[in-house]
Amino acid sequence: MDVRIGVTQAPREISVELADDVDRSEVKTKVEAALSGAVDVLWLTDKKGRDIGVAASKIAYIELGTTDSERRIGFGG
Repeated sequence: MDVRIGVTQAPREISVELADDVDRSEVKTKVEAALSGAVDVLWLTDKKGRDIGVAASKIAYIELGTTDSERRIGFGG
């Protein structure tokens, strides 16, 4: 699953590719906890096992996408 995080006062967004077996509802729960102020840092573990932390107060938006294998690339339907 791809996650894109917009950060306030930053021109670029953070892109994180999560492992294929990650539960989408679990990620949503973590995001909601960060946005509600229940936690100070949103921690995600990427596909390579690296931990990425984003200060919850700096999150502008979060987009949960699909895995790369489900994306369409090129011309035509």
